[in-house]
Amino acid sequence: MNELEVRDINSYYGKSHILFGVSLDVAQGQVVGLIGRNGAGKSTTLKSIIGLVPPRQGSITYQGRNICGLPSHRIAKLGVGFVPEDRRVFSDLTVLDNLEIMKQVNPRGEGQWSVERIFDLFPKLAQLKDNRGMDLSGGEQQMVTIARTLMINPSVLLLDEPTEGLAPLIVREIKRLIQEVRKTTTILLAEQNLRFVLDLIDYGYVIDQGKVVLQGTAAELDADEHAKQKYLGV
Repeated sequence: MNELEVRDINSYYGKSHILFGVSLDVAQGQVVGLIGRNGAGKSTTLKSIIGLVPPRQGSITYQGRNICGLPSHRIAKLGVGFVPEDRRVFSDLTVLDNLEIMKQVNPRGEGQWSVERIFDLFPKLAQLKDNRGMDLSGGEQQMVTIARTLMINPSVLLLDEPTEGLAPLIVREIKRLIQEVRKTTTILLAEQNLRFVLDLIDYGYVIDQGKVVLQGTAAELDADEHAKQKYLGV
């Protein structure tokens, strides 16, 4: 069963046409990768799904419901969580407050993610729970952003470039977190770090210049040396 279906979406920033007929499927329980260079259209695809950049053509279906045209807060309440590339931690709030404030978004009660479970999964955040967002490192802020989004108990988690600008040690920790989260949550992961993606995904889509140019399993994508060189520069 597909948790999320994107069909032939065309999205724009003003008059600039960014996405050209993008389609993809995210099956329940999968980690699906959206892979491409900077500027390929990965972030715009995720922002189109969550309603920040509504497509002008096409459809986006979540659990059988067309969510195109809904405001982003409504889509979040339906169960789609979005972790943006720029993190957007509440800088004046503590780590604990950053988590607690997201309970207001979740109309379904406590669900499977609570502060206690978050701290079990993110022991570093438990140690930093009284620190303000502005005092955290980039990697710590990324953990807070992922944890904060989990507090709405999403069925689908959209992760936008979670390893961008992070040290290798933190990248390994982010990978561990995704491996844990995938046990209960469907994930669409937008990322340009090919090795990181291939170690995690069940299926992947390569996007270039706003179009899906290749798709396949992790093994199929890894085996296509020509495509990796042409579209990903590796």
